[in-house]
Amino acid sequence: MPKGVKVAVIGGVFAVMVGGAGYGAYNIVSALNGGGATGAAGPASERTGPPDADEVEETTSKFFAAWEKGEAAQASTYTDNDAAAEALLSSYGESAHITGVTITPGAARGTTVPFTVKAKVSYEGKSKPLTYKSELNVVRGRTTGRALVDWQPTVVHPQLKRDDTLVTGEAANPPIEAVDRDGAVLTKEKYPSLGPVLDALRAKYGDKAGGEPGVELSIRHADESPDTSLLTLSKGKPGKLETTLSASVQAAAEKAVKKYAESSVVALKTGTGEVLAVANHRSDAFNAAFEGRVAPGSTMKILTAAMLIDNGVTTMNGPAPCPSTATWQSQTFKNLDGLKPDESASATLANGFLRSCNTAFIKLVDEDPLTDASLTNEAQERFGLGRDDWKTGIVSFDGSVPASTGPDRAANAIGQGQVQMSPLNMASVTATAITGDFRQPYLIPPALDGRQLATAKGLSSSTAAQLKQMMRLTATQGTARPAMATVGGDIGAKTGSAEVDGKATSDSWFTGFRNDVAAAAMSQQGGHGGDAAGPIVAAVLRAAG
Repeated sequence: MPKGVKVAVIGGVFAVMVGGAGYGAYNIVSALNGGGATGAAGPASERTGPPDADEVEETTSKFFAAWEKGEAAQASTYTDNDAAAEALLSSYGESAHITGVTITPGAARGTTVPFTVKAKVSYEGKSKPLTYKSELNVVRGRTTGRALVDWQPTVVHPQLKRDDTLVTGEAANPPIEAVDRDGAVLTKEKYPSLGPVLDALRAKYGDKAGGEPGVELSIRHADESPDTSLLTLSKGKPGKLETTLSASVQAAAEKAVKKYAESSVVALKTGTGEVLAVANHRSDAFNAAFEGRVAPGSTMKILTAAMLIDNGVTTMNGPAPCPSTATWQSQTFKNLDGLKPDESASATLANGFLRSCNTAFIKLVDEDPLTDASLTNEAQERFGLGRDDWKTGIVSFDGSVPASTGPDRAANAIGQGQVQMSPLNMASVTATAITGDFRQPYLIPPALDGRQLATAKGLSSSTAAQLKQMMRLTATQGTARPAMATVGGDIGAKTGSAEVDGKATSDSWFTGFRNDVAAAAMSQQGGHGGDAAGPIVAAVLRAAG
């Protein structure tokens, strides 16, 4: 925590009653003081419905005027949460040391008013101008009838969340100069989706990289995630931090995910586990590429195929009939629409894999010697998943493949049920599948802090060879062919579509390799694996050379 800084909590009081569509929240504090019949905003009104243009203009004008003067208590009376508004607006001057505030409203869009804040941040003789844009909404109190600012932390700054705080002082951690594997400097300005990653690296390694802290205006997050720096008053001395990233691959990853909503991708070196790129295109700062926990769909069939081969159930050229439906303990599973069933002698595991036939895998999961724990054992012992022992350098998820009974045992085999993965996990699965060796992914060399990387048994050379060949066939003849058509070299892939409760479309998943680089992506934009995630992976693999 910055030295000498008092911290006020945003949203310390949250007592509201939510109104209907177009209505605001009832001002509890005003009600306790007599129902809000009188006050700074004038006498109560019997009016109902959304505030009109005149009310919006009057309320925002009074709110902005009080905020500019640093009159937190007065400004809070024009909001629907007096206590929370006063606490944050008070800390704006006291903890964040922001003064000289000038607010310029833009043209209202109904009850929404955009505005620009210009101010100054001053601390121990250091001063910098501060400019940013935000917006607020004006709502009507259901009982008071007053037009009020709908209080949200984003009113004060667009990056604030509930219970976050604004502070100015000596930074909690020294700054870092993160560099890629070839020494190129990595910044959030050039690689925007690296912002949360760089913040996490600074929080963990800032004091190990040899830097000295500067003075900053920052957001101190209530969820204990790394501080977000908003303005640097004095830079301090950055320490140099070497990463495994590749600037060129990262640039391609950033560009690729931007084309698809809610998308993430990871690329890594198959022989070492070194992460070459991590990119997210999301509406929040969550690093879903490393921390996501969602069903991976049919990309899971890589691991399931390994289980079938390792347990002697079948081989890539062994029988795996693909009927139109398959029933497992009273639950009926189907294939994707348009997939032609095949129960002939040519219906092999490789054929079911490249066409992504669900029923071919489900028909085999009850074969001896398989048990409810067979897929879990394969994931943990051979692919290093689900043991909570990965140490990548930042927070990451190790995947989860729980032993499941009933219909979930079959659903797990096709990447549904209780299985959860991130793009990082699936890139690692691909690397293990094609090399036979599990190499725990990492972003920061373990020598920096003496981390012990996770280990696992890996696969036999025979199993790895079969998986690699099935992925090659999928990329050149199967469901991954359209996405991989422009990727040269030794290539392989697997598509996936993951159904999500409450969503009309499936999540799109895709994992693949080119030579010695593996990449995996998922996109909530939806569709088949090759529709959104496939082009992302292909673009990253092309850049990886």
